[in-house]
Amino acid sequence: MKMEKLYGLWVDHEKAIIVSLIDGSHQVIHVESDIEGRFRLKGGSRSNAPWGIQSATSESKRDFRYSKHLNIYFQHIIDLLKDAKHIFIFGPGEAKIELKKEIEKNNVFLDKISDIETTDKLTEPQIVAKVIKYFEKE
Repeated sequence: MKMEKLYGLWVDHEKAIIVSLIDGSHQVIHVESDIEGRFRLKGGSRSNAPWGIQSATSESKRDFRYSKHLNIYFQHIIDLLKDAKHIFIFGPGEAKIELKKEIEKNNVFLDKISDIETTDKLTEPQIVAKVIKYFEKE
């Protein structure tokens, strides 16, 4: 008999906390994003004319590096959720929506996403309690 795995996922750009519920017990997994903070890369240049345009080289490099790290982070989360029956995604900011888009892009278990909800930053016990409460009402 296969056990039903229910996952609650609190996610932002810095970390994800995954709560798995299996037959009444829960397990918590922390995933750090290792995404570098927003900073200015060296490089780019300025025109010799004082009114000339600036090169956007460093900004485009930074954005490319940031999106590459974000995709790796989301792919790691997706790999951890592969055996889920239902997934409840919540958290502050845009990371939950970006994760959903990555799931859609990869065409994996989109039908398993039960709900997406905006919440504030929560402590780990609050996250566990929210996931348990969510799946009790389901």
